[in-house]
Amino acid sequence: MAATSARASTSSRTSKTAAAASARHLADIRRVAELLKQVSDPTRLQVLLLLSEKERNVTELCAELGSQSQPAVSHHLALLRHGRLIEPRRSGKHNYYALTEGGRELAKVVDSVVG
Repeated sequence: MAATSARASTSSRTSKTAAAASARHLADIRRVAELLKQVSDPTRLQVLLLLSEKERNVTELCAELGSQSQPAVSHHLALLRHGRLIEPRRSGKHNYYALTEGGRELAKVVDSVVG
């Protein structure tokens, strides 16, 4: 009888551990889906790849992107910043944007797919 109780207890712990691992896995999947949503726009993908080369300010990004207005580029930067893929650095009148560690990792993946 004690062996049956021990097996049931072990089985219960195993189920709880598996459920916790599954919940963490689901949370990771949701986090990755949210990151991919951040770069689902072609302009944001371009910004991500441009910033993987070097940090830039809005004016530089507008020039590189060609057809994008400054407000549009600023909006894309805000979304990328909200997703914690980029971070600003203030220098004089300008904010220079650079990739975060997560942004660099995502840029490598995007570059390998595009490249």
